[in-house]
Amino acid sequence: MGWTFQNDRPIYAQLMEQIKRRIISGIYPPGEKMPSVRDLASEASVNPNTMQRAFAQLEQEGLLYTQRTSGRYVTEDEGRILQMKEDLAKELTESYFAAMEQLGYSRVQAVKLIAEAEKEGKAL
Repeated sequence: MGWTFQNDRPIYAQLMEQIKRRIISGIYPPGEKMPSVRDLASEASVNPNTMQRAFAQLEQEGLLYTQRTSGRYVTEDEGRILQMKEDLAKELTESYFAAMEQLGYSRVQAVKLIAEAEKEGKAL
């Protein structure tokens, strides 16, 4: 999963979103030690201060925690991670429906398109 950024939002916020997705998808499992700020900043080609800001915010949200001398870790609260996954899925679903409504589809029609794609074994 590569790092991608858009110019319409602050980089630290986009880093937070991408790290959350990595936690949700299991790339960074519960309780696992996170790569260092410098290593992730280098990987993402961003300033370490920007990555530090994203980490600090994720820590405030309870998704990461710091062990004094050994670094940052992903929360072990699997319920929190599952809730985050469900919230993101709902957000993406609403975005899909909003885009389909802009094309003139009702929610029922949009769901039918998904069902048809599933029958055909295709991803939309």
